[in-house]
Amino acid sequence: MTFSIVGHCPRTDMAGVAITTSSICVGSRCPHVLAGAGAVTTQNVTDPSIGPEVLAHLAAGATAEAALAAVMKDRPHSDYRQVAVVDLAGNVAHVTGAHILGTNAVATGVATGAGTGAEMGVESGVGTGIGTGTGCVAAGNLLSNRDVPTAMVASFAAGADLHLADRLLTALQAGIDAGGEEGPTHSAALLVAHRNSWPLVDLRVDWTEECPGLVLRRLWDAYEPQMEAYNLRALDPSAAPSYGVAGDE
Repeated sequence: MTFSIVGHCPRTDMAGVAITTSSICVGSRCPHVLAGAGAVTTQNVTDPSIGPEVLAHLAAGATAEAALAAVMKDRPHSDYRQVAVVDLAGNVAHVTGAHILGTNAVATGVATGAGTGAEMGVESGVGTGIGTGTGCVAAGNLLSNRDVPTAMVASFAAGADLHLADRLLTALQAGIDAGGEEGPTHSAALLVAHRNSWPLVDLRVDWTEECPGLVLRRLWDAYEPQMEAYNLRALDPSAAPSYGVAGDE
């Protein structure tokens, strides 16, 4: 019911997730990020506890592969889960259980150097083993075709000069344009971690009859010019711009 991309930016050391699905409020349960650790998406028949557990292992110094292996080892119902992870070295890992819904596929990035983008490694179908790559990983289930993750990774590779949030959104749209899910999608989310304990970007479309990827793009276009001001208000309110609301002198 879901397709997503997790990625790392070597220029800024940001990590994040862009995701969309047919069900309501995907941002409330599937994407997870943590500054100093990385990013995770847990999808298909979702277990939201997987994300924070993987991030805790990453924060403790584990690689994406080791963190995912530790969390998924002997985990009940793991054959229903599809999980993708990126750490702050740009390593990615993923697992797709044997009971994943419908047409499913995964594509991973293979880095060609910091700031230069990535090439692709495509892994279609299901498997309980952990796959790995570098830079980004796109994963989906109930897809219209198995080329959707490949299109997302190709877009991510071509966007190395973009802000990571923009890069992830552009890759998500590439997946939509490549066919996306078998049925209509209704919610989407964009989550990016940087230096602070709170996400740099945390945007959600909980339900829409429009294409949620396009709605999410409009949110990002509105939020990006204000993004640094919101962080400055948290870090140094005296240096932040005025709020620009009624009653603010």
